[in-house]
Amino acid sequence: MAGIVKGRMTADIEGDFVVFMIGMRVNKPWKLHKWLPVARAMAPMLRILHQREELGLLGMHTWVGPTGPLLVQYWRSPEHLNRFASDSSLPHHAAWRAFNRRVGTDGDVGIWHETYRVHAGDYEVIYGNMPRFGLARAGQHLPVARKGESAAERMTKI
Repeated sequence: MAGIVKGRMTADIEGDFVVFMIGMRVNKPWKLHKWLPVARAMAPMLRILHQREELGLLGMHTWVGPTGPLLVQYWRSPEHLNRFASDSSLPHHAAWRAFNRRVGTDGDVGIWHETYRVHAGDYEVIYGNMPRFGLARAGQHLPVARKGESAAERMTKI
């Protein structure tokens, strides 16, 4: 059970932040030549985000389901996220152009994202007998008592 933190923990992060969820959906699995390049395009983006802290990624988790991957990312600000997406010297810009060229609107591969701006203290989290996870990996991992024993108490500590 390496990495398991016994008991009840919560998370704290200083200031506002952004939760960004992004995913890909394989609509036609037999069209490997369409969806595999889309899936592979994520690795260079993640590599540079982990290497360059100033780009604003605070932490992330990745899951792969039956129809494709899902990433949940925590960013310092919407400006950091938008700068990463639009900077032509960074890998997202080229990946987005390649997606539009290869797939466009043909329906073979779906992509999606959702962006949530979270105001300082305007969130509540709890982890029970878990390794450091989610927001706790992007910020501080604290004993629940530091922010309140109930969800209602933790939400009022704004």
